[in-house]
Amino acid sequence: MASHPSQQTTSEHAQISMDWRSIGRIILKAAVLFVALNVIFAACRPVERLGKMSLYNQLLPSRARLPYGEVPQRDFNLTINNIPAMFASHEWDRPKKEDEFRVLLIGDSGTWGWYLRNDDTLAGQLNAMDLESAGGRRVVVYNLGYPVMSLTKDLVLLDEALARSQADLVLWPVTLQSFARGRQLEHPLLHENAERVQAIINNNNLALDAADERFVTRTFLEESLIGRRRDLADLLRLQTWGFAWAATGRDQDIPEAIPLRKSDLEADESWLDIPEPRPLEANDLSMDVLAAGIGRAGPTPIIIINEPIFISEGQNSNIRYNSFYPRWAYDDYRALLEDAAATEGWAYLDFWDAIPAAQFTDTPVHLTADGTRLLAELISAAVFGEQSP
Repeated sequence: MASHPSQQTTSEHAQISMDWRSIGRIILKAAVLFVALNVIFAACRPVERLGKMSLYNQLLPSRARLPYGEVPQRDFNLTINNIPAMFASHEWDRPKKEDEFRVLLIGDSGTWGWYLRNDDTLAGQLNAMDLESAGGRRVVVYNLGYPVMSLTKDLVLLDEALARSQADLVLWPVTLQSFARGRQLEHPLLHENAERVQAIINNNNLALDAADERFVTRTFLEESLIGRRRDLADLLRLQTWGFAWAATGRDQDIPEAIPLRKSDLEADESWLDIPEPRPLEANDLSMDVLAAGIGRAGPTPIIIINEPIFISEGQNSNIRYNSFYPRWAYDDYRALLEDAAATEGWAYLDFWDAIPAAQFTDTPVHLTADGTRLLAELISAAVFGEQSP
């Protein structure tokens, strides 16, 4: 006997109702799971630990310098603020060989190698010399420079490097701008790694503000999967760009025409926030940060290198060396640094005027490949030759 149409309709409605209830339960379970995952993620705060998981030094070749890229599509590189991920991608994380004399090179964008291929950086040129230590071991120099001038940024990276691997020697190129007290905490890398930086400030009693408002303090929600989705995406992108790096060896887009630094200068004697010439004082310069770095290295020797600067012969060069430095400030800085090195017993090399003006590119501290080769020759002679300090 055929069912009545009204009975069929009722049955269909019941089936649809059951389907919607099932869908609702699935959506509810998915929402609960999603919330639970976010809560667990926020509670565990695993982003730094995830940064240690890397294809580099495993499936992909290690990078020769810390990842930094303003335009990833052209640089095959990426700027990230996850310090463990930065180091996990770098050749510093490779095991040290028995016959290796491991040299750690830190510093600013000049050390990193702005507008230079890896072979032309300071580390690359030193390695090309096939140097040997006094004990006959192969000298291998690792480029751990990173753009922007700040001794505190250098100290944070030095601390991480020494925690991960043993160094036999540290070379630390510096310049006046990297000592500026007011600029120590400007780097975004420091803002995003607040706990690390605050610990270093407090443990070393540095004259820096551990409560600086630029330090990033995340709420529980901001530590969730949703809150850290950009950081997680960057970790994945760093791995992805590693395949392009492996295929090309390219980690920086270098234009054919590199812009040049100014030779004609403004009639201005100010340096940063000091408007007029006056004697530089101890509080103007972050000598305490430099001392903390030397202390962090412990028995590992550090050589401080006052890096070369462009010396203009153009307009107003009688009052300024270049667009960065008025003569009075830079001369005072050199005297203060030399005095501190002598007083504290620091190994110190001063190459401030050692490179011809034609060998500088877009800033007063960025060198051409030839200029970098000249600097490498000076360092190799002073450190590994008869002039070794």
